[in-house]
Amino acid sequence: MTNRYLPTPVLNRVVEKDGLVFVGGTACDDTSLDIAGQTRQTIAKLETYLEAAGSDKSKLLFATIYLSDLSLKPAMSDVWAEWIPAESLPARATICPGDLGPGVLIEVTLIAYK
Repeated sequence: MTNRYLPTPVLNRVVEKDGLVFVGGTACDDTSLDIAGQTRQTIAKLETYLEAAGSDKSKLLFATIYLSDLSLKPAMSDVWAEWIPAESLPARATICPGDLGPGVLIEVTLIAYK
């Protein structure tokens, strides 16, 4: 069975299949924030999305982090490390696709388990 959570007009923010939880691209709401602030706000949203599917950050398997500029990676990584204990760190890729939208510095996708 496939479970879909938090629908929008164009996607479901979270899809769960066979115990795996997939969280779609998530960015902050306040694009006036610096990378640390945008990362914290994005993480807060991700936590609520994981909870909707019965998961949490300790069950992360993989994260893809999209940055508007790779020079932001150290500051983003500092906030990321504050959020996830070392024993729960997922595999991760950080890439720079270019424009993420006006003022958006970070977008994150996740794979976790229930």
